[in-house]
Amino acid sequence: MSGKDDNRRVVITGLGVFSSIGTGAAEFVDGLRGGRSGARPISMFDTTGYAHAGGCEVTDFEPERWISRLDPRELGRATQFSVAAAGMAVRDAGLDPAYLRSRHGVISIGTTDGESRDLDQLVETEVRDGAERMDPVQVARVPAGRLSAAIAQELELSDVEAVTLPTACAAGNYAIGYGFDAVRSGEAEYAIVGGADAMCRKTFTGFYRLGTIAPERCQPFDVDRKGILTGEGAGVLVLESLESARARGARIYAEVLGYGLNCDAYHQVAPKQDSVAECMRRALENAGVKPSEVDLVSAHGTGTKANDVTESRAIRAVFGEDPPRTISIKSMIGHTMGAASALAAIACALAITEGFIPPTINHTQTDPECDVDCVPNHAVPADLRIVQNNGLAFGGNNAVVILGKHVQEALS
Repeated sequence: MSGKDDNRRVVITGLGVFSSIGTGAAEFVDGLRGGRSGARPISMFDTTGYAHAGGCEVTDFEPERWISRLDPRELGRATQFSVAAAGMAVRDAGLDPAYLRSRHGVISIGTTDGESRDLDQLVETEVRDGAERMDPVQVARVPAGRLSAAIAQELELSDVEAVTLPTACAAGNYAIGYGFDAVRSGEAEYAIVGGADAMCRKTFTGFYRLGTIAPERCQPFDVDRKGILTGEGAGVLVLESLESARARGARIYAEVLGYGLNCDAYHQVAPKQDSVAECMRRALENAGVKPSEVDLVSAHGTGTKANDVTESRAIRAVFGEDPPRTISIKSMIGHTMGAASALAAIACALAITEGFIPPTINHTQTDPECDVDCVPNHAVPADLRIVQNNGLAFGGNNAVVILGKHVQEALS
């Protein structure tokens, strides 16, 4: 986007969270601080025939509680998460939707699977009973564009650009970057950004056949790590200009300093070290931040053999032999696909606000090939000024967001 004012500062004023370790910012931060695990046996689909089938489901989600204007039955589970988290974030920001209706905004939501859960069930119906038995209401839920469009419908926003970004597991950071550009340039007065995905058989089976589903727990950077646990949920953030936030006396969680994107198309599933490192450098340059100023890296940290070694080496290539503490909240909430980097960005903002570093749980011994301080098992207090949030995805889609602590300037 072309900028009207490249120096316009962008802050986070609202958070919406649905995760396997907590709903809402307060529960989520308690789960992060306590090193809570969301792992449990998968119940969303039949797991007969799998040798192991653990995941990180959101078990207490009642869409009717969070969605009022739209009929939740006409929304897929991922869209329900997206709409519910957006409404929560707007309320958390202290914004009335009526106020937003008179202003131009952006909605950008990232996803990996869209409504693949519904698609799973429709294909099963077609195979078993024929296409004529497919539920037309369920068919209408499938288009991934509804993850963003339904937010506009629920909040009755008409002067808004609504986009769904399908850049896989980095999509949440892509969405944050999209909204950041819109607000920073002055092209939008606010942005509702984040990511959402629902547990589905297709994605679980894909990772299972790749041999990357852990049998019991996710152990990023651990010498004994065995892979990921798939998860679900949504993370949505409200972005607005610092000027706007100050004018209405809003609480500010953190400032979005900048971001970096690249796509190397190196391999369908394997990350490329040089490309990951370059994406981090781009983010730091865009944010005007030196590597030495970063206090914490929230890693993509999937717990697979390939990702953790590659990402750790890329981090050391950028930060040198003494990199910042490097954590993975996927050890707690699993891999939530398109929601992953959005939920991690929220974790970063809360860590800055609350003054602590979330742990990497399930840790026994760091793999020497990773060689990072992953803050094993227990949170630690910390005065965080600048935090980097990594998102890496299939096909070499990389996105890195830099957040900073907002310090209230003294009035002269």
